[in-house]
Amino acid sequence: IEMEEYAEANDYIEQVYGKITSVSRVMKTANPAVNALLQVKVAACEKAGVQVDVTITSKWETLESTLPDWEMCKVLSNLIDNAVDAMESVPDNKKQLSITLGENVKQYTFRVENTGEMIPENIREHLFIPGFTTKGDGHGMGLHIVRRTLKERGGDIEVHSDDSRTVFSGFVPKTAIPLES
Repeated sequence: IEMEEYAEANDYIEQVYGKITSVSRVMKTANPAVNALLQVKVAACEKAGVQVDVTITSKWETLESTLPDWEMCKVLSNLIDNAVDAMESVPDNKKQLSITLGENVKQYTFRVENTGEMIPENIREHLFIPGFTTKGDGHGMGLHIVRRTLKERGGDIEVHSDDSRTVFSGFVPKTAIPLES
């Protein structure tokens, strides 16, 4: 910049920014199945014109001792697919999906947020009921299965929705809860 080589400085900044962005996308959990799911879903979202932000603040190192990989993948996959469906009528430049995986002392946490239309309160009350759907025949079990899967392991999920965002957030305890037979 001091040498007034602005084009070169701009190119350098863009390269560094690109590397920083790719490094942050590489941040992964210690769970290969979850990592693979996120990679596939992010690629599919971007192809569909959905801007995706993945934030991983935890490795989820002992998640498998509480909830098997495939069950957590089922939970996240359903939430991500529903979020993308919810943005179907949103203009491409406003389609934003945010996925956050974290933890605290007692539990693993996740959050899937989208910029789709607000879910009315009277519908939110029924979202986790088996068979309830706004999509038509052949749907209506996904969110019920998500909640049941989490509750069986001592976790849960909730939904918040307003004019700008809909957020599904949940948790699974770090201490395994035995399944009832």
